[in-house]
Amino acid sequence: MYAMTKEQRESFLAATHVGVLSVNEPGRGPLTIPIWYGYERGGAVRIVTGGNSKKASLLRAAGRASLLVQSEAPPYQYVAVEGPLSFATPDFQRDHHDLACRYLGEQMGEMYLQMTAAEREGSILVILKPERWLSVDYSKMSV
Repeated sequence: MYAMTKEQRESFLAATHVGVLSVNEPGRGPLTIPIWYGYERGGAVRIVTGGNSKKASLLRAAGRASLLVQSEAPPYQYVAVEGPLSFATPDFQRDHHDLACRYLGEQMGEMYLQMTAAEREGSILVILKPERWLSVDYSKMSV
């Protein structure tokens, strides 16, 4: 009833939101953590993380994950995607620089990149291909 159209949900996912990533953790509830991500309409979600992190290990083992993005103010909207994962080497410009500047602005993004240069060593690119979508747009409610 309040679902977004394909165009609306892809545009919402492509906008700048902090995402909440969930991945299965055997014997426990899922690991659920906030992340920065990149997405272009019609494409895949791109996430960079430390290659030796718990998150990376769980993502590799699970082979699938879910991502939720939401608005923080009414009328509330959210998009959740779930799908298979693949892994690659991140591209510095696209996956580090552009993402840092997207979330922090140009000046703070550059400072962040300088301060975290050593952490980028061994990072991996996680590519989530959306197969299932769930979206809600409460601005579609009639009063």
